[in-house]
Amino acid sequence: MAKKAKTYGVSGNPAKRDISRAAASPVARPVTVGDWIGASRLRTLPLAVAPVVIGSGAALLVSDVFHWVIALTCLVVAVSLQIGVNFANDYSDGIRGTDAHRVGPTRLTASGRVKPRSVLIAAFIFFGIAAIAGLAITIRTQQWWFVVLGLVCIVAAWFYTGGKRPYGYNALGEVFVFVFFGLVATLGTTWVQALALPQEAWFGAVGAGLIACAVLLANNLRDIDQDARVGKRTLTVVIGKRATQILFTLFLVIAFAIPVVLAFVYPIAWLTLLALLAAGPAIAIVWTYREPRELVTALALTSLTSLGYAGFLFWAFAG
Repeated sequence: MAKKAKTYGVSGNPAKRDISRAAASPVARPVTVGDWIGASRLRTLPLAVAPVVIGSGAALLVSDVFHWVIALTCLVVAVSLQIGVNFANDYSDGIRGTDAHRVGPTRLTASGRVKPRSVLIAAFIFFGIAAIAGLAITIRTQQWWFVVLGLVCIVAAWFYTGGKRPYGYNALGEVFVFVFFGLVATLGTTWVQALALPQEAWFGAVGAGLIACAVLLANNLRDIDQDARVGKRTLTVVIGKRATQILFTLFLVIAFAIPVVLAFVYPIAWLTLLALLAAGPAIAIVWTYREPRELVTALALTSLTSLGYAGFLFWAFAG
């Protein structure tokens, strides 16, 4: 009787997952610096930059001084957390077998070309950088409760796809992204610079969070078939393709409605609509794509949208 093949589930200790399938694949070439850069998913980094830019602009509504050192340190925290999350996802998804046949950037763990431990160490290095930068902000501002907030951010980043019951596998990924890459990143940036949270910061935080959620939807729409096969229940898998397309569009429409409202007080905010030059094609791709790979472009355009959106809001607030 033939031996039953090992299956890849989503429960149990991910550190003990079997990755023999990936390791058995032929190694075409050695891993390069470019592969590591690709695995950090540069396309997603604007999502870390945008809330810091918006939060810094909102801080200027309260404080006449631009605290550029604190702002840059906030940027280090946000970008390091983003890269750390990306490497942690590479590790956790790779050892679960989720990334075995995925479209998109290089997956180091799933390819079998890099030891899972090395990818895990890379994730912890960037989490460590974020922690050190966050501690520096805490010492500078004397806001000691930020230590707890930082720990919560790192723990939430790890359990997105790590652990026995990752919430990213249970349709909660968008909640994580909205809370941490929208509200926490934006409002945290404003608070450490101004020790206040004007309503503009809240509006900007919601906008940044919705755009980040739209990026995640585009990513999960690209992977919907693969995720469904391996039991990864993203929101997209749960609600289906059509509802995801509608939700993606709705998130962007609401995000751009926010600067329209703000423009009645801050006229420069009207320029934020120029970011639709990237968001519009992204929406068109999401509704008309035929191959999953096309959604990589939609993801990149939506991510770039967040930069234009944040830049014009900063100008509106600072002007």
